[in-house]
Amino acid sequence: MRTIRSREEGIALVLVIWVVTLLMAIAGAFLYAMRTDARAARNAALIARGEALAQAAVSRAVIELFKPQEGPEVWRREGEVRHWVFDRARVSIRLSNESAKIDVNTANNELLKGLFRYAGMGEDDAAKLLDAVLDWRDTDSLRRPLGAEESEYAQAGYKGRPANYPFQSTEELQLVLGMTAEAYQRIAPMITVYSRQSGVNPHLARRPVLLAIPGVAAEAVDFFLGERNAAISEGRMAPIFTAAGPYASYAQTAAASIRVDVVFDEGVIVSRDAVAMLSPQFPRRPYTLLAWREVSRDKDASATSSAVPEGELVQPR
Repeated sequence: MRTIRSREEGIALVLVIWVVTLLMAIAGAFLYAMRTDARAARNAALIARGEALAQAAVSRAVIELFKPQEGPEVWRREGEVRHWVFDRARVSIRLSNESAKIDVNTANNELLKGLFRYAGMGEDDAAKLLDAVLDWRDTDSLRRPLGAEESEYAQAGYKGRPANYPFQSTEELQLVLGMTAEAYQRIAPMITVYSRQSGVNPHLARRPVLLAIPGVAAEAVDFFLGERNAAISEGRMAPIFTAAGPYASYAQTAAASIRVDVVFDEGVIVSRDAVAMLSPQFPRRPYTLLAWREVSRDKDASATSSAVPEGELVQPR
């Protein structure tokens, strides 16, 4: 009897251990799920705050765009970054005029080809893509020698067809036959549909855009940028970039791009790109937001690290 009772007690003990282990596993899974839900809720709340802060930052930037471009506190449009801390978040804003980019609707054909070569394409592929871009944005269905119209898209297995209309956004360029994802990612920060100019503004353009100008060497670009930066720091007028030749256009447009990065201590980052068109001649609607984009942190992680440096945050006046 004692042996049977010992066996029963042993079985009961094993069952108790299994039940306790099961309950502990259930409790652990429940706690993990609760922790995950809490983290997701916190991140969602931070993203909502970041979106609101980004909208506020864009509004602040638009106010600065209306101010005269003179004085020590002016927000320059050459990509200068402004930083400050607000509501326990680090915020940075970068302004640039759309004339600093290459307009895929109105740019000189050779400038577009230079842009595609800068993206890593060979001469033949760049020429084919140029004709395909021209076929996309013209109003007819006549195929250029190296271009593509509806039948070429069908043969290539594309479901879409040329719009036969100017590009409505830079993202639309990805639909053109011959444009690769790698090439588009490289030139995306360099292009626009809002400048409506045949060239680019060397006084505002960044180095990659200047390197895309046909016939311009990297040494000439770097020398010019050094001269331009020195002139800006000394309050002088920037020099003329003679190497750009006919591809230079020194007029600024009424459209400006606004990049906002909001960084929280918890590690959540909210980044937005906006394009504002100023229209002071219409007091009831002095500006219009032409674009509002979410910026992927996976593809642009380095931008925030350079745009929001530690220990260099300045509260704008």
